[in-house]
Amino acid sequence: MTDPLPFPVPRPRREVAPGAVHVPGWLDLDAQRRLVVACRGWARGPVPMRRTALPGGGRMSVSTVCLGWHWTPYRYTRTAIDVNDAPVAPIPEWLADLGRRAVAEAYLDAGAADGYEPDAVLINFYTGDARMGMHQDKEERVNAPIVSLSIGDACTFRFGNTTDRGRPYTDVRLESGDLFVFGGPSRFAYHGVPKVFPDTGDPGSGLASGRLNLTMRATGLGTPAGS
Repeated sequence: MTDPLPFPVPRPRREVAPGAVHVPGWLDLDAQRRLVVACRGWARGPVPMRRTALPGGGRMSVSTVCLGWHWTPYRYTRTAIDVNDAPVAPIPEWLADLGRRAVAEAYLDAGAADGYEPDAVLINFYTGDARMGMHQDKEERVNAPIVSLSIGDACTFRFGNTTDRGRPYTDVRLESGDLFVFGGPSRFAYHGVPKVFPDTGDPGSGLASGRLNLTMRATGLGTPAGS
């Protein structure tokens, strides 16, 4: 067995594809803990976290709760029509501001976040055996960037092309605190999570096990639920 390196291996920021940027370690542990505490509160309601039912009769392996707008395959609604028909919780301004800072950081341009108003957040929780198949985020009516934040266990994030689910794609290891933003030419790229690596997260994040992923979107649908 190879001895572990006595120092961490640097993980530089990387443009995976035009408009798709990976920023390792963007969230410090304090920010991660704040998000974990907030997500636990949102998971309790008014709409509880659930495994989304799919049109074919199965259920997704990840558990999801939404803010602003409720997502269900393949549309947004003002109430959780597939859970308890309650309005979803609103997006707090501090979280929307975090999304704007994420866009500015990813593109190294404060002006890139001008007018960016995320009005839907999907919060996904992955256990060690959960997966996310290759898909496009295309229910939105505008092509504003998608902001993705990861906390807890590392995963393989597969970022593909805009044509189909197959190659070419790039596998990126996302770890706790990482930021991934995709917009511009890559806004409608297929992407998914084929693997989670259990017990790789930092306990200092406040998440004992599993992977928490927050994706922020601007839907272009108007005033969201809860506003």
